[in-house]
Amino acid sequence: MKLWQKETNLNAAVEHFTVGDDKLFDSLLAPYDVLGSMAHVRMLSEVGLLEKRESVSLLEALKKIYHEASAGSLTLEDGIEDIHSQVELMLTRNLGEVGKKIHSGRSRNDQVLVDLKLFFRQEIALIVRQVKSFFDLLLQKSEQYKDVLMPGYTHLQIAMPSSFGLWFGAYAESLIDDLVTMQAAYKVVNKNPLGSAAGYGSSFPINRTRTTELLGFDTLNYNVVYAQMGRGKTERIVAQSLGNVAATLSKLAMDTCLFMNQNFGFIHFPDALTTGSSIMPHKKNPDVWELIRARCNQIQSLPNEVVMMTANLPSGYHRDLQLLKEGLFPALHQIRQCLEMAVLMIENMEVSQGILDDEKYKYLFSVEEVNKLVLQGMPFRDAYKQIGQAIEQGNFTYSTELFHTHEGSINHLCHDALRTMMAEVIKGFAFEKAESALAELLG
Repeated sequence: MKLWQKETNLNAAVEHFTVGDDKLFDSLLAPYDVLGSMAHVRMLSEVGLLEKRESVSLLEALKKIYHEASAGSLTLEDGIEDIHSQVELMLTRNLGEVGKKIHSGRSRNDQVLVDLKLFFRQEIALIVRQVKSFFDLLLQKSEQYKDVLMPGYTHLQIAMPSSFGLWFGAYAESLIDDLVTMQAAYKVVNKNPLGSAAGYGSSFPINRTRTTELLGFDTLNYNVVYAQMGRGKTERIVAQSLGNVAATLSKLAMDTCLFMNQNFGFIHFPDALTTGSSIMPHKKNPDVWELIRARCNQIQSLPNEVVMMTANLPSGYHRDLQLLKEGLFPALHQIRQCLEMAVLMIENMEVSQGILDDEKYKYLFSVEEVNKLVLQGMPFRDAYKQIGQAIEQGNFTYSTELFHTHEGSINHLCHDALRTMMAEVIKGFAFEKAESALAELLG
């Protein structure tokens, strides 16, 4: 069944090539396609394009299809091109001719747009909640290990004293900025394209503000041409926001792979969370972190892929856009999987104590000794020269006591401020508005 087909059958090779893997992704969009249809049916009834009894029977049937789709038991039958066709076929089988009326005032173009936006909106909400849980864990570990010192590096050379409190806290704060950019993506996603039809609107007296309310969108994509132009742009912005979370996870993974290396020995993991070698019995490989690093680097490349697929497209719909699902849908799953595994690993990380007792780290404290002389009244450049000469002459002495009191330093980690910042960012998403609207729609 093809909603566009008339009398001529499509060449089988052309059909196979143009459909591609889209049916696989349509199964993920199925619940959202039904929600879009429910809002559309209610609006059509309210503006007089459906009789009341027709809308009641359609909504009852759509609710049943929604629950089937949400349970993962709705599949596209052989010969059915997409989820839109499958839903319409099921309605027509059940209700007869009235099932064909739901397409009035819309096109498959705005159907898939609203499906995608509802899907992205839900996926972003799931990711944000996972990021928040990971943030909480990192701050917990930061507090737990705030007094455990470790080397800080610049240019991968020993630089100044750091702490596990600083290290865990740094990644926690990074996640706040990542969610700021994800909030921007959410705001782009949370605009209703339904009713833009094929990108040029409709002569039916539809009420787009009403479907916006019913689906819990913040507002509309007002201009119908832009509603279609936004496809590709929306995916790019979502991909960029995923890439920011991925960048944080990838850097954390790289640090972790280094720090569990025997030459560092800063952290350890239980044997059950590492893998071994087929010939070297001593090996404990960080495979989980290496795969997190690789998957997250893959995700960071996705925005560029979207750009390259859409950069030379004029306004209006083009079949090229179908292929954007093939990169973005797996990326949404992968970032959630990486977050889940990062939580598991950090929960079970063992931190080494007394790392800086090793004499090889003594020069970490050179700046501390310079600053002590400055606090006694010596100009900084003179103090720098004096300590530098002591290092060169082999008579450098130091103390491991640290007195860092400014905001964000070793002895003042500002966890409460970070929690407040994260709470404000989470509040800005206002997920409850969309969730409440959909619950009422399913009512």
